[in-house]
Amino acid sequence: MSRFGDWFWGVESRADSTVTPPDSTSADNRLAHRIPSRAPSATGVTTEQAVTLGTVYRAVALISTAAKQVSLDVYRGDRLVANSPTFIRQPSADMSQRSFVETTVTSMALTGNAFWRVDRDASGKVLNVTVLDPQATQVDVDSAGTVKGYRTGSDYLRPERVRHLRLTRIPGQALGLGPIQAAQSELRGAIDTRDYAANWFRDTDTPTGILKSDQSLTPESAEEAKARWENNGYGVRVLGNGLNYNPIFLSPEDAQWIEAQRFSTTGIARIFGIPAALLLADVQGTSQTYSNVSQAWTEFARFSLTAYVSEIEDALSTLVPGLGVVRGNFEGLLRADTTTRYAAHAVALGAGFVTVNEVRAIEGLAPLAGGDDLKSASPAPTPETPEVTE
Repeated sequence: MSRFGDWFWGVESRADSTVTPPDSTSADNRLAHRIPSRAPSATGVTTEQAVTLGTVYRAVALISTAAKQVSLDVYRGDRLVANSPTFIRQPSADMSQRSFVETTVTSMALTGNAFWRVDRDASGKVLNVTVLDPQATQVDVDSAGTVKGYRTGSDYLRPERVRHLRLTRIPGQALGLGPIQAAQSELRGAIDTRDYAANWFRDTDTPTGILKSDQSLTPESAEEAKARWENNGYGVRVLGNGLNYNPIFLSPEDAQWIEAQRFSTTGIARIFGIPAALLLADVQGTSQTYSNVSQAWTEFARFSLTAYVSEIEDALSTLVPGLGVVRGNFEGLLRADTTTRYAAHAVALGAGFVTVNEVRAIEGLAPLAGGDDLKSASPAPTPETPEVTE
């Protein structure tokens, strides 16, 4: 193991072994068990437990939904390849390109890893790419950390048959690190807070009210007064012996631990790299406007979503050697409003680096005759040659 790995995980003796991504039934695994040891929590959090948090589920759904809006294109140099290979347009025979991307990204978001089984014909041409269950796939590594193969179910696949995508790479480790595995303590706190709030009215030791008297009561008379009160149900209560009932009121905010749950939501948004506004989280001290929400969406695409899409780009590019590279097209995801788009088109047309038909193609419109000609760039007005308006 590398020195970095020794520091991160702790020193251990290494022999030939198989490494399995975190599963949904046991928290005692390589990633989920060791990471909290640096910041201890009561118990580990499995993938299955984590997605019971509404914020985690929504974060994973948001990332996968955004990712499947990114189309995959093949480029040779700077030129777009008009006819992409069939397996790029539909990598898997049993799902569309969008579903393939969604499944892959969901796998990485939940476990930090995604595995593809690559099927080829006798000539080596890729026929089909299948997304494997990450929780049922083991990485077979030797004592030097070299991957020897992958076990999935009853199959043992050689390294060339599998593409292993990892969200965050840790030097010396065969598996990638995902948000759920990296933030065990934070997620355990969020689960405990939710469960405490949900069970408050059923399991709390806080009494609903207090019977007080201005007279001295014997233990027997106090117990009798309590029994009469509790056994009377919703009927009319008659108090004696100077008794007075004072209910204990708890505000909904206190009962549901609103502040703590708001804090947990913001923390989970940070763990997954999603602006809180996109998770509909109320961040105190900030105001949501069209401008800052739009900026947050752009930042999410650049600094969070790209981590997932770039893994897919690189993995698919290795399957098209000599044909070019695969790039994700974020245009549809970051598509601006109509006014902004048209203003940008006007600038591009005026500068002479796009044609009318290229603009129409972006807008999903049919080409026009003569629309493939580039217009000469209009010179910028100067004090000596002021802009002429008609």
